[in-house]
Amino acid sequence: MWVFVGIGVILVYASLVFYIGWSGWSWMRPKVSRRFKVLYIVLLVFLSTSFIFGRFLGSFSLLSIIGNYWLAVFSLLLIMLPIVHLCVWLSRLTRLPRHHTQKWAGWITLTALIALIGYGSFNAYSPVVREYTIEIDKPVQGLQELRVVMAADMHFGLLSGPSHARRMVEEINALQPDLVIYPGDIIDDDLEAYERSGIPEIIAGVEAPMGVYASLGNHDKFDGPIEDLVAALERSNMEVLYDDVVTIEDKLTLIGRRDRTEPERRDVSALVAEADASQPLILLDHQPYELGVAADNGIDLMLSGHTHRGQIAPAHLITRALYENDWGHVQKGSFHSVVTSGYGFWGPPIRIGSRSEIVLLHLRFAG
Repeated sequence: MWVFVGIGVILVYASLVFYIGWSGWSWMRPKVSRRFKVLYIVLLVFLSTSFIFGRFLGSFSLLSIIGNYWLAVFSLLLIMLPIVHLCVWLSRLTRLPRHHTQKWAGWITLTALIALIGYGSFNAYSPVVREYTIEIDKPVQGLQELRVVMAADMHFGLLSGPSHARRMVEEINALQPDLVIYPGDIIDDDLEAYERSGIPEIIAGVEAPMGVYASLGNHDKFDGPIEDLVAALERSNMEVLYDDVVTIEDKLTLIGRRDRTEPERRDVSALVAEADASQPLILLDHQPYELGVAADNGIDLMLSGHTHRGQIAPAHLITRALYENDWGHVQKGSFHSVVTSGYGFWGPPIRIGSRSEIVLLHLRFAG
């Protein structure tokens, strides 16, 4: 069955690539030489397969980078081209010369594509700080407010690289947090690329007196034992909670779950049973599903990422439909959910309709 699904996906993708290629061909057809047209076809085939081969041949980093940028171009053109073709078709109802209309439509499309990639790159590599004030209806002895910084979905690897990591460390330390939390997708599927980049040593520079804690996401993957992955991440001055419960200074409890893709992860109820319910309970769960389950089990604050807020519009409409909270702060009684759009990105290094961010939480406690 999966073979037929795979063939179907390939055929759909090939059809979409053909549509993009045909659009470019129609635009330049009267103007260019036959040799250029051959080069155009070869280039299109290379670009459209670069992402696939880049994922299978991880050692070819340049191929992966080209493939990721191709995904950006592919995604944007699929949105833009139907609109352009509709406008060109409607222009036939006017007296505008068809040849000139098609020519200018092509140049406008190319200009808009370049502008969107530039704008999306700015959004991806220029993070902002989002602030939320969370009122937790539990007293904490000797503590009225806590500054918690949260960053997720860094996807550290090829394109979310050392400079992006340094920027994150500088931003977090400037916020002077008491506690730092990473709820998943710290690396981008490739532990070797993450370690080879020097990023582990960079993010070890994050400073927080109450510690740095993390849970794992669906892209925090490794072919070897999970203990090796956890050990590699913990060399970056963080403690990974892998279906674990930890109490910090006898003031509050963190519960870190395995990712939803892992069949052996424990239920929230089993983890909460190990905690002191009189303390504030903060749950790190990468994918923001089952908010009601967390609320029913006494969780005060659930921190998640994963959604990227769609990353490239209009995908934010899809994440909004899939998740009760796909971005921002949602409160249900005494329960709070905060979902970040993420510090990094998956695939193309652009964001349109979303922005890379670090979240600063002002936790205020009763009494």
